[in-house]
Amino acid sequence: MAEPDIVMDAIEVQAILPHRYPFLLVDRVVAFDSGRRAVGLKNVTVNDPYFQGHFPGRPVFPGVLIVEALAQLGGVLAIRSSSVEGSPIVYLTGIDKARFRKPVIPGDQIRLEVEVIKRRPPFWKMQGKAFVGNDLVCEAESTAMLQSEQTGSAEAETGHPNLEDHDVE
Repeated sequence: MAEPDIVMDAIEVQAILPHRYPFLLVDRVVAFDSGRRAVGLKNVTVNDPYFQGHFPGRPVFPGVLIVEALAQLGGVLAIRSSSVEGSPIVYLTGIDKARFRKPVIPGDQIRLEVEVIKRRPPFWKMQGKAFVGNDLVCEAESTAMLQSEQTGSAEAETGHPNLEDHDVE
């Protein structure tokens, strides 16, 4: 049975991820299904430092940062779903099939959705999609490795009880 939805604010996200301003790109987690999927939000404001040079007079949120936001949400999902001892940390090891569909501008709220598509400890492969309203603005697959920050040991081979060495359906 799946865990009930978990809502995490920015402070709780910071307790999980090592990222900080200006590189913390998940403002809130609004849905969470352990080992399977998560939904988060990124509020885009004209005060974000990226807009100084991207692009003056016509600000566009950098697409690569949307991919990073998806990866960060995937990190929250992996860490909160794992049994790694100590303080787990996630390292991004690959990005595939990244596509940017529409520009994101100041004032937009990005809804980030990640879903686990394969897991072979210590690796997690996830499909990420980003939306503004109902419009798909970005999609990408990412691969990450989860390990203990203190010991450097990778996630145990036993993994999550809902996920073994197979595709997730």
